[in-house]
Amino acid sequence: MVIVTVDESFAAPAGAVQLDQAAKALRDNGYTVHVVETPEEARKLVTDLVPRDQSVFTASSETLRLSGITAELDESGNFRSVRANAGEPSDDVYDQIRLGALPDVVVGSVHAVTEEGHLVVGSASGSQFAPYASGARRAIWVVGAQKVVPDLETGLRRIRTHSLPREHQRLQQSYGQSSFLGRVLILEREAFPDRGTVVLIREAIGF
Repeated sequence: MVIVTVDESFAAPAGAVQLDQAAKALRDNGYTVHVVETPEEARKLVTDLVPRDQSVFTASSETLRLSGITAELDESGNFRSVRANAGEPSDDVYDQIRLGALPDVVVGSVHAVTEEGHLVVGSASGSQFAPYASGARRAIWVVGAQKVVPDLETGLRRIRTHSLPREHQRLQQSYGQSSFLGRVLILEREAFPDRGTVVLIREAIGF
């Protein structure tokens, strides 16, 4: 059952102390972390980080769309976009789910970053989980400051009471569809040096 009431307390950007604590914990857990001021700075940074000669998959994300990262990676012609090179989408839903399973680079977002340095992602199908967890050689997550939370319990609550109902509203308005939470991925530590990069934006963006 979809929660339609949005907990707007999760829309407020975390303060500098919380953001710095999350950044330190992420680094301690093996992630490369960049802290930028604006979505525009994030867009410029990500386009510098993504190699032009490797395949890149953009996970569905309002953060990427609103920051212009999706358009830059998929539509500019400057990158080897998995989506741009896939042609017309297949009618087979499993083909669409598997589309981005094994790119060289995945770029996406998460629904919560804890001050303990954990990344939390909710999804209906889990299509982004394969490259996020291990399928991609490099993963880049772009995250607004409002997604920084104290701990894992709060992060899971944020998904259910803020991100899920916001996504439900978006789908209802755009497509007349509903959303649900089918899977949750928790990334606690990066096993491979230089694989995972988190770009923290000091502003709120996405949900």
